[in-house]
Amino acid sequence: MIDILQRYRGLRVLVTGHTGFKGSWLVLWLKRAGAVVAGIALPPEDDRLSLFETAAISEGMKSTLGDIREFATVQQCFADFRPEVVFHLAAQALVRRSYRDPVGTFASNVMGTVHVLEAARLDPSVRAVVVVTTDKVYENREWLWGYRENDRLGGKDAYSASKAAAEIAAAAYRETLLPLAGRVAVATARGGNVVGGGDWSEDRLVPDAVRALLSRQDLTLRNPSAVRPWQHVLELCRGYLQLAMSLLESPKTAVGAWNFGPERENEVEVGKLVRDFLAAWGPATSRIDIEESGLKEAGQLRLDHSRARHELGWKPMLRYAATIDWTAEWYRRYHVQGEKARTLVEEQIERYERLSTP
Repeated sequence: MIDILQRYRGLRVLVTGHTGFKGSWLVLWLKRAGAVVAGIALPPEDDRLSLFETAAISEGMKSTLGDIREFATVQQCFADFRPEVVFHLAAQALVRRSYRDPVGTFASNVMGTVHVLEAARLDPSVRAVVVVTTDKVYENREWLWGYRENDRLGGKDAYSASKAAAEIAAAAYRETLLPLAGRVAVATARGGNVVGGGDWSEDRLVPDAVRALLSRQDLTLRNPSAVRPWQHVLELCRGYLQLAMSLLESPKTAVGAWNFGPERENEVEVGKLVRDFLAAWGPATSRIDIEESGLKEAGQLRLDHSRARHELGWKPMLRYAATIDWTAEWYRRYHVQGEKARTLVEEQIERYERLSTP
């Protein structure tokens, strides 16, 4: 991993969605590697509970607060920065919000992606684009085995459908539009359910558990028996970094869709993850209630990451217990012990680099 990070030194890298949870972790890692980083995203919804603000992500980078639904804003960002590599993470990423705002979800996730790809097509500096989607792009068949990259796309809710549509848009640019430019390699990255310190989003399991612990209130689970592929945010960020470097160095073989999923032991029920997180936190007073959900969600959801393992040399490094322990440790040290968010992120990145380097 250290060898890959060294190749980012001096590269001009644009991260859309840099004010979000995953974007913040990725930006700090890129800056640590010596990349020249810029970002475009909406401002955080709550400055008090934003990793972007609490970890001072904007320091040492060019940060543009703008809406990817506005093509002129995106194109201007590209023109001002002239990136070589683009990580497209900006999205409306919450399933329950997509029920309340399907129009905004499709606008952000589909047309926002089109705007980023079109700006990349028109900017002669861009060489590689990684479009980040989700494991929920697949047509839900309730399989017990993992979905592969060539399995059918689908989506019954606005979030899943919009992300599947983003995959199709990226494929159209990759197959017919970008070859005309002759220089931009595009890949899509499909990850599992991400956990890690500094996520305070609404309607996400670990942030909800942390809020319940801190307020000493009950935690309600809507789908406790649903199986999800849980993975630490650093596992996905490492996948994105390896994929983008492969696009730069071996574009003909690195283009297309890639799954970055955890090992089978990380595919556990929602209820088990919550119980394990509470145990890792320490003495807890929150009670778990169960509430039926009216939302259409997959009962089983798994990813087959064989392609990434064999062709990129990527494989998960954190086992399930470590994934939960690292996450609980981050929140506990931040909320209970009062340690700085940026210090905690950088410490875990350094620990992960040692773990992933032979």
